[in-house]
Amino acid sequence: MIDSRVKFRHLQTFVEVSRQKSVMKAAELLHVSQPAVTKTIRELEEVLGVAVFERDGRGIKITRYGEVFLRHAGAALTALRQGLDSVSQERDGDGVPVRVGALPTVSTRIMPHAMTLFLQEDTGARIKIVTGENAVLLEQLRVGDLDLVVGRLAAPDKMTGFSFEHLYSEQVVFAVRAGHPLLSGDRSVFARLAEFPVLMPTRASIIRPFVERFLITSGIASLPNQIETVSDAFGRAFVRASDAIWIISAGVVARDVGDGTIAILPIDTSETKGPVGLTMRADAAPSAALSILIQTIREAAAEVAAQA
Repeated sequence: MIDSRVKFRHLQTFVEVSRQKSVMKAAELLHVSQPAVTKTIRELEEVLGVAVFERDGRGIKITRYGEVFLRHAGAALTALRQGLDSVSQERDGDGVPVRVGALPTVSTRIMPHAMTLFLQEDTGARIKIVTGENAVLLEQLRVGDLDLVVGRLAAPDKMTGFSFEHLYSEQVVFAVRAGHPLLSGDRSVFARLAEFPVLMPTRASIIRPFVERFLITSGIASLPNQIETVSDAFGRAFVRASDAIWIISAGVVARDVGDGTIAILPIDTSETKGPVGLTMRADAAPSAALSILIQTIREAAAEVAAQA
């Protein structure tokens, strides 16, 4: 039997504090005072009989018990939100919303074709596509703000409570503008790498560890002119207008390479190859619209894999 002392506000507050890792930020988003948030969390901890958060320097972090409860609290809020949405959509005659998180590598390479196929199915469903760093998207998936994340497989410790379906594999490349000095091949690329600005994936991005290991094994300890970004729009514009080197997943620049505006440096980066696929909550039951979208993503990914 569900403890009657657990209210909607307890779940909502707990999930928001977990996501923001801050009582102050959660209070701002929930439009309540910080003391009110603290009180609500303490009430929840009294019901559970364990602490769900603990001090971490000047901030807070979720406890082991909190991680366990978060999986169920997020699922409960998601189910409630879907129920409310379903009633609202049924009343207004609209489709059930589907929320997808897509890493830059699939936003440009897979999702446009997948969406074209999905729209042909005429489901009437509304689609929301969000891009961002993998860690951010997975957190949104965990708490129920997203239904699906399409991108690289995360590290094992980040996949607790998730399921993953492999679609294809992709590697990191060193992209430059057409006519870049390093394309002449008169000297080793790594010998001259420090001469140019280098666009690196941010530390929170999923491909950063692959890139760092590759550079170290290639004898590159540091890059003096380094810019961190996950913005494909900035990366594309900056590389086209300068001699910068963009270290990025191959899918992000596939079309640019195809039209000749961007070229790939002749470096063997096969060791950076990693699986790209679909990540969902293990306890989630996809709606009919989401199931159809997943199938169209599979079809679009199969075409990408066939072209590789």
